[in-house]
Amino acid sequence: MLRSLAAVCLAAMVTVPIAAQSNMAHPEKFTSFAVNVSNMTPRAQASAVDITIDRWSTDADRAGLIDILRTNGQDALLKALQKMPVVGYLNTPGSLRYDLHYARQIPQPDGGRRIVLATDRYIGSWEAASRPRTVDYPLTIIELQVDRTGHGKGWASLYTKVTAGDGGNVELENFTNEPVMLNDVRPVK
Repeated sequence: MLRSLAAVCLAAMVTVPIAAQSNMAHPEKFTSFAVNVSNMTPRAQASAVDITIDRWSTDADRAGLIDILRTNGQDALLKALQKMPVVGYLNTPGSLRYDLHYARQIPQPDGGRRIVLATDRYIGSWEAASRPRTVDYPLTIIELQVDRTGHGKGWASLYTKVTAGDGGNVELENFTNEPVMLNDVRPVK
């Protein structure tokens, strides 16, 4: 399931930065309740998460990122993603906002949408200096599945590695044993 999800997710990313001008009438805001029971935390954690999308990534962004991944690998993809304009952000109570560099929506037959978000992952000084295996998982990928009213669920893979799969698909490898579950996703007016 994660492989096909990864394929669809990355199929929505990349290219040279373009003006960060909005292609939306107004920002879209969502809130959800995140539950993290992965092996990266000493005990289960839960928190509200707010997501704001200021602009959608374009077809050219997506095609460029996929091409970079196929031809030059994940490290080049990461550098290209970091150079892309900020398209939105997420934050949790008591934290600074975390910029998103990729946001794509995929309309669903029932009138809902799949929303795929991606960005580079914050790597602290200890992690950068010590170079544990987690540094090979430099991306964060988030997927929301919302109905036509904006309500739904989602997941976040905080430590992600991506590779180009067969048939033009992108495959995600999650370092943790469980993605963060985003429950009760709903729009914020």
